Amino acid sequence: MKKPACWLMKTEPETYSIDDLARDGRTCWEGVRNYQARNYLRDEMKVGDLVLIYHSNASPPCVAGVARVVRSAYPDPTVLDRRSPYHDPKATEDNPIWMMVDLAFEEKFAQFVTLDALKKDKSLTDMLVLKRGQRLSIMPVSATHFEGVRSMGKR
Repeated sequence: MKKPACWLMKTEPETYSIDDLARDGRTCWEGVRNYQARNYLRDEMKVGDLVLIYHSNASPPCVAGVARVVRSAYPDPTVLDRRSPYHDPKATEDNPIWMMVDLAFEEKFAQFVTLDALKKDKSLTDMLVLKRGQRLSIMPVSATHFEGVRSMGKR
């Protein structure tokens, strides 16, 4: 059996935080509007994959916990809703363009792992979130990096 892949997904905590996910238990991850991030969702993310939930635009930015993919990619219906901030006039029912997945809450870290803490840990230097200019909202994470961050959050 193939091991689950690992991901980092960014969210602004005032929009949807780890606490919101803990309360809801499960959510759809809509609103992805970057082609590379969409391709990760559509082509690579699978049920069972693990996700580090990263609070961006937070003070300080940090990894707050873990989720699990519980539904693989499907069309994001917000693209067709003219009232939605995620509406895309180029999308149609036959060609929705944008995708989303469903996530389930796994755990909230006892101690959020700040961006500064990630940068200081030499074993994490190759994490994409630490690379200059890396702004994707969804990015792959190696299993080693995932477990390293997870253990930092449990300290």
